[in-house]
Amino acid sequence: MTSLADLSAVELSTLYAQGQTSPTEVTDAVIARIEAWDDRLCATWAFDPEAAREAARAATDRWTRKAALGPLDGVPVTIKENMATKGCPVPVGTAASDMTPAAADSPPAARLREAGAVILAKTTMPDYGMLSSGLSSFHKLARNPWDLTTNPGGSSAGAGAAAAAGYGPIHIGTDIGGSIRLPAGWCGVVGLKASLGRIPIDPAYVGRVAGPMTRTVADTALAMTVLSKPDWRDGMSLPPADTDWMDLDNQAIKGLRIGLMLDIGAGMTPNPAVIAAVTEAARRFEAAGAVVEEVPAVLTREMLDGLDDFWRVRSWDDVERLPEATRARILPYIRAWAESGQTRTALQAVRGFNRTMEMRKAAARLFHGGGYDFVLSPVAPDVAFPAEWASPVDDPDRPFEHIGYTVVWNMSEQPAISVNCGYSSAGLPIGLQIVGRRFDDLGVLRMARAWEGMRDEQRPWPMLD
Repeated sequence: MTSLADLSAVELSTLYAQGQTSPTEVTDAVIARIEAWDDRLCATWAFDPEAAREAARAATDRWTRKAALGPLDGVPVTIKENMATKGCPVPVGTAASDMTPAAADSPPAARLREAGAVILAKTTMPDYGMLSSGLSSFHKLARNPWDLTTNPGGSSAGAGAAAAAGYGPIHIGTDIGGSIRLPAGWCGVVGLKASLGRIPIDPAYVGRVAGPMTRTVADTALAMTVLSKPDWRDGMSLPPADTDWMDLDNQAIKGLRIGLMLDIGAGMTPNPAVIAAVTEAARRFEAAGAVVEEVPAVLTREMLDGLDDFWRVRSWDDVERLPEATRARILPYIRAWAESGQTRTALQAVRGFNRTMEMRKAAARLFHGGGYDFVLSPVAPDVAFPAEWASPVDDPDRPFEHIGYTVVWNMSEQPAISVNCGYSSAGLPIGLQIVGRRFDDLGVLRMARAWEGMRDEQRPWPMLD
């Protein structure tokens, strides 16, 4: 029988309504899973079983009285620790952080709490979110449940590991260059980077989004029903939209124009296994009636290096303000990378930021000039890497070599989703990225749902017992 900890949010809301289980029972099952496994995965921080049980009891009472707040009432969730929850510090992955408790919930946390979701814990991340890794100076090393010797990716490292391990059905991460999609791909789960502003976030920044990480597209859509609600604190948020996020099965594939982007133009050379899996996915969309064409890269070496220059300076702006004793607590990899920002000139920083405008233009040229409805690509150029590494190349002089497939769509503000499309010879998941036109978040979800029906049967989720 499926453990209560492994049930989807959609299944849970149905079972709650039917009285076949309760938020209290499910929360107890998920707490037991975390307590049994997290000394090895190290995916959570600020885990609070008693607060979760109290929230679950309240949700159970509401379902019993037929006064549920909605389908997420009583559903266990986690939230990446860089998104504030009232009364909890926000260490952003680094031992150099101020540990003052947050005065209020961030927009994603507020929406989930209003919906009655049971917040179990925060999830771990690397220093300042500037690694695609579970390595941190503050948290224990997060690991990938598919193989504990490998990395879950990042910066939503704990969220990816928690989703794959069944720490409840919904986990909220953030993404500014691939930080939801990369761990989702390496952990075999669904990870949505919505259009910029679709999910309000605080603080907002160029390319930065929050988004759900789940085991199914339907659960991602269910999370969007509350995460997409407006919040005045995000000055970059989109106008409220009347979107039926659960209307997932109305995507006609026949006649769609789909671009297949196997070469992103800069960074690591893709692993043949990754290319084979993504190519097979494209073949299946073509067999379903789509017109699939290989498309040229939208990224250049100059764009990727310019972005690196800008982010070194942007990070140095934060690090430079810290006292030396505090700065010394930052992960050495990240400290060295950030401190190199002082060697970049103002002109280099401005030119680096302007490369983001070039990415936007290249993406617009592809989708609107080229007439494509969606683009398929790898999420990452390789499968999961050693747990102790800071990135797939583990070199602070080449920090962005693995984010080419993902970062462009942050800068162009387009929706993109990672969904599993196969496994390596060692049994590690491979992610397929589906990118849509700006604001077509529902279309991306529908395409991912269609892919779930086309792909081979999924392997059982990893079990650590």
